[in-house]
Amino acid sequence: MAQQKQQPKDSWLTPCLAEKGKFILESKDSIVWGCAPIYDKEGKVHVYYSTWEKNGNWLTHSKIAHAVADHPEGPYKKLGVILEGRKGKWDAHTIHNPNINYVDGKYVMLYIGNDTLRQDNWRKKGKAANTQRVGMAVADSPYGPWKRFDQPVVDVSRDTMAWDGYCTVNPSFMKHPNGEYWIYYRSWDRRNDDRRKTGVAMSKTLEGPYVKYAGNPVIDFPERGGQTEDPYFFHYKNKFHCLIRDMGNYDWLSGLYLESDDGLHWGEYQRSHHKGDHYFPVCEKCRYERVQVLWKNGQPEYLFNAIMREDRKHSGAVLKIDVSKAKK
Repeated sequence: MAQQKQQPKDSWLTPCLAEKGKFILESKDSIVWGCAPIYDKEGKVHVYYSTWEKNGNWLTHSKIAHAVADHPEGPYKKLGVILEGRKGKWDAHTIHNPNINYVDGKYVMLYIGNDTLRQDNWRKKGKAANTQRVGMAVADSPYGPWKRFDQPVVDVSRDTMAWDGYCTVNPSFMKHPNGEYWIYYRSWDRRNDDRRKTGVAMSKTLEGPYVKYAGNPVIDFPERGGQTEDPYFFHYKNKFHCLIRDMGNYDWLSGLYLESDDGLHWGEYQRSHHKGDHYFPVCEKCRYERVQVLWKNGQPEYLFNAIMREDRKHSGAVLKIDVSKAKK
């Protein structure tokens, strides 16, 4: 009998999560993934999410849509697609995995875009996967209009053998306490050890240019056996925090937590949240990913995730956070 891996200890966040969560943005005809939430000045909750038709594929068909509600658990009113591929641009095709923040009086959305019309099996040929880049869209209102840019905000390295010379994806934005703007991003080191790794780029101004940290990648621990992806970063109570998907360190379906004093050097893995079936009526192997946090008055209020469901009604999933239950 194979020996089970020892599980990580719970982080301060784990006991704060509600026992049961709620599905949001369910659809009969389309896939919903990657929900990014934020409050507006009137107290309404806005969620930006990836969506594509069930007979499509996220890598070739995804768009970003917008929904609004009076409460994080809904019901949500879907307002339609707000970002899609721009013909002739670097993000001509799929638009995916939004991350939303309110910074300097503006709503700042990061996303993935690519520029290929190829629909090959990317796990074999990689033609669509390696055109993915990180983009930025900015608006004065959560309802838009959204200003996009002619170039990616975080591009691949010019050195094709670099750890991030293949793609830049799954961004997470943070305004650093020192006033700088930081974008964390994940890449896939296909040309070396084939590992998924996370780095960071910094700028003195919101719209860039963003300069990659010389010590990248900042999250990659090959000695632990597995990988990670879908990072979400934030600064809270004088610490830097990272929530990230586990890819084989302990399992493939739960989340990990890391903590740092400077946002660059990270500690040991802890558990952030359990598998999806711990909180929702889904199968044991259903994926529960793309963690994002809804903030209210400087406190984490809800965990937002994308969740896979057996009936392919993949949707958003929300889980209440009660910080009074945090581990001391």
